[in-house]
Amino acid sequence: MAKRVSVDRLLFIVILLLVFIGLVMVFSASAVIAKERYHSGYFFLLRQMGWAIAGFIAMMIGMRVDYKRLKHPAVVFCLLGLTTVMLILVFFLDRLHHTHRWIHLAGFSFQPSELAKPALILFLAFFLENRTRSMDDWRNTLIPAIVPTLAFIGLIVFQPDLGTAIACAAITICILFVAGLEIKYLAYSFVGSLLPLYFLIFHVAYRRDRILAFLDPYSDPQGRGFHIIQSLIAVSTGGLTGVGLMEGKEKLFYLPEPHTDFIFSVLGEEMGLLGCMVVVALFATLLWRGVRTALRTQDMFGRFLAVGITSMVVVQAFINMSVVLGLMPTKGIPLPLISYGGSSLFITLACVGVLLNITKQAE
Repeated sequence: MAKRVSVDRLLFIVILLLVFIGLVMVFSASAVIAKERYHSGYFFLLRQMGWAIAGFIAMMIGMRVDYKRLKHPAVVFCLLGLTTVMLILVFFLDRLHHTHRWIHLAGFSFQPSELAKPALILFLAFFLENRTRSMDDWRNTLIPAIVPTLAFIGLIVFQPDLGTAIACAAITICILFVAGLEIKYLAYSFVGSLLPLYFLIFHVAYRRDRILAFLDPYSDPQGRGFHIIQSLIAVSTGGLTGVGLMEGKEKLFYLPEPHTDFIFSVLGEEMGLLGCMVVVALFATLLWRGVRTALRTQDMFGRFLAVGITSMVVVQAFINMSVVLGLMPTKGIPLPLISYGGSSLFITLACVGVLLNITKQAE
């Protein structure tokens, strides 16, 4: 019997703090660039605030609508089908930065690959709810479960966006593991992915350069190693307490995309180690409350949703911060709830609303 009558207030506060920090850092990181490109230092901030408001509305709706209403074939497969259509549609639209990732409509841009993550989470939660006792059944459980994931990964890779494809794979692995899939099957999958990853990385020039830059950025400091070197300079310059908000220098046309993929570098320079630790602590708290919710939820559909949503946010945060600190090769993955990007912010807040609804019904 469900006992909780209100949402997890600590998790709710963590989300508010992350979005607030994100808005502050987006303005700090983008003001100069926005002034030069669009003649207004508030350009990126105002757009991010608009998406944040829309995201909070979606989150409030998600908090109030019983998550069990999502457990309907029409909802699950309509979302799956819509996502598939959008992922295919981008290939027929104009390229942006040599990629097919965006749908542009009425002055707004949307990234379908962001929708792929909640679509996969919802499908896996729906499909695996009553199949936890047959996770070793390849024909009736495993293959049907991973086909949508493989289809989405394939479409996203060809955009190309290997980072988001890896995030989708990681989310799927987390849900399958919680559903009871044995480690040996995950090991088989990892071994089977090595050859495709080899061709996707070492037979694509810019990805190969990212690996080489990761291994030794100073071998080409003005070329392939420039981005990660500037990121490390920004983080190290910040010291313990940072140089002060709005006072960072690396964002001034040194760091690539300082308000998106490398916003954590700007935060490290301006707010220092203490500021970085606050953000890390907030994501760690989100992980704790998400896992706690999954463990307390007796409904398997809700448990898988909680695991999927939590892993979606935390995996992306881990990858982004690791890239900024030179612990992983560069990937185009934003820092959830903080980096500039309407698609990511809106989808993440909508998903967190569902997670908060699950906390209301957890025992």
